[in-house]
Amino acid sequence: MLAIIDYGMANLRSVQKGFEQVGTRAEIVNSAEQIERADKIVLPGVGAFQDAVATLRSSGLADPIIAHIKKGKPFLGICLGLQMLFDVGYEDGEHKGLGVLAGSCVRFDVDTAYNLKVPHMGWNSLDVKKPSPILRDLPAGCGVYFVHSYHVVPTDTGIIATTTDYGRPFVSSIWRDNIVATQFHPEKSQTVGLQILKNFAAM
Repeated sequence: MLAIIDYGMANLRSVQKGFEQVGTRAEIVNSAEQIERADKIVLPGVGAFQDAVATLRSSGLADPIIAHIKKGKPFLGICLGLQMLFDVGYEDGEHKGLGVLAGSCVRFDVDTAYNLKVPHMGWNSLDVKKPSPILRDLPAGCGVYFVHSYHVVPTDTGIIATTTDYGRPFVSSIWRDNIVATQFHPEKSQTVGLQILKNFAAM
């Protein structure tokens, strides 16, 4: 079973419809037991880092997600679902993340440094640094859709799969073993995004 985790902070139906379009059944789940039964899980998200992590912990979903990852089962994080994997987030203070990956989630400074708008919103291209499984069969420099004010800074740069330029390069996706995660929204990225979802379903 491929499970999309519902913790009240994501547009779940658009992610589910994306998987359906590539011929994969995806079930929306909201319990620890359902996560434990899943072969693959997707953690999407929009909103505030602190609120999202607190909700995962209070609803008893954080530990099953971490256990799923530790078992080596495929995991896809989308947007906030990427950011929460890291040790700490700096949105309205300093807040502890899930601690799956070493590093932090920080706000763009491009509004002050380069007079660019924050949030970073719209289409932008991927610069591949490492051939992640979810990037298979994608054209070079392909465009994907972003909506975010924060980005991750991994301690281990070896997990960076792609970067994207917005004033300066930032991490737009990561890959480590069974973990893949994107700062952009595959479910909003049309043909490219559907290929990414298809690739994840095949992991």
